[in-house]
Amino acid sequence: MKLEQLRVGGLRCLTDVSVAPDPGINVFVGANGAGKTSVLEAVFLLSHARSFRSGAKDALLQRGTMRLSVFAELRHADERIGRLGLGREGARWEAKVDGTNVAIGQLVRECAVVCFEPGSHALIAGGAEERRRYLDWGVFHVEHDFLACWRRYQRALKQRNSLLRSASTVTDAEFAPWEWELAQSAHQIDEQRSAYLDLLRPKLLASVAGVLPELGALDLRYRRGWSEDQGLAQQLREQRSRDMARGHTTLGAHRADWSIAFELAPLREHLSRGQEKLTALACMLAQAELFAEHRGEWPIVCLDDLASELDQPHQAAVVAQLTTAHAQVLLTGTELPQALRSMNPRVFHVEQGQLTRLL
Repeated sequence: MKLEQLRVGGLRCLTDVSVAPDPGINVFVGANGAGKTSVLEAVFLLSHARSFRSGAKDALLQRGTMRLSVFAELRHADERIGRLGLGREGARWEAKVDGTNVAIGQLVRECAVVCFEPGSHALIAGGAEERRRYLDWGVFHVEHDFLACWRRYQRALKQRNSLLRSASTVTDAEFAPWEWELAQSAHQIDEQRSAYLDLLRPKLLASVAGVLPELGALDLRYRRGWSEDQGLAQQLREQRSRDMARGHTTLGAHRADWSIAFELAPLREHLSRGQEKLTALACMLAQAELFAEHRGEWPIVCLDDLASELDQPHQAAVVAQLTTAHAQVLLTGTELPQALRSMNPRVFHVEQGQLTRLL
């Protein structure tokens, strides 16, 4: 898919910005704080309905404004044009596809964006939540019923947690239907996650071998979030008193995790920060390639501050791979990276939230 038009209003320092990216490589250059990353953030919002930056959602809104809007025209591999819009006024989000109001889930299914940025090492070194987000984004774009199942699971989880924290005595009959629903939807989520990782594994092996061959063979491990010995419903019943003491459900699909171990670095603590970044980059590229295999088109690729995150050989290798795949790339930096200077990319200068095309 290719982003043909992007309009952003009220997002951080971007008051009213319109840009027509090239279908190939696009570079946004400018000083720190000029608004380069916010351009990538706007595109990412359409695909994930959240920012890749940490911090409060209110920080997305430009100071002094109450409304944020992102509009895009996407051309798919089959030449279909999609017109996507995402707006926020106060705390309320509104999504549109081709001018029609839709659920957020329908919007993000239309637009796929993967991103490598300064915080990406958290995929390897951070908590399990970041890895579940990565995994579930991939499953969402492969399994059409995943979102509905995930929502059923979240509803049952919320209800069980509410019962666990209830001040009054709660009977087994009150817990039973929610634990049954939790177990049924968790089992389906687990099957879909496991199947997705089986598809991802060969892509990831090849991707990691290209950026970290010195660490040896890779092992991808997955933990579903509850014991393999018995069904989740039974485990939830047996764990109920302990969960009451904690005030939340400690077993289930919301506790799942996956990890990468290398032959010569079996623990993630053995990896340097640079190796964590390269492993996260390999994960991003592998997921993008698997998406392309299933959907017939590459997702849009965002690379934030590439020159400060990767050395020149790795920059060149990544750019070469994406160029060969004919992916659309949006890249930021304080200047045009050395690896791109012979490729004639489209270059935009960003200053105080305004964009000017240079090349």
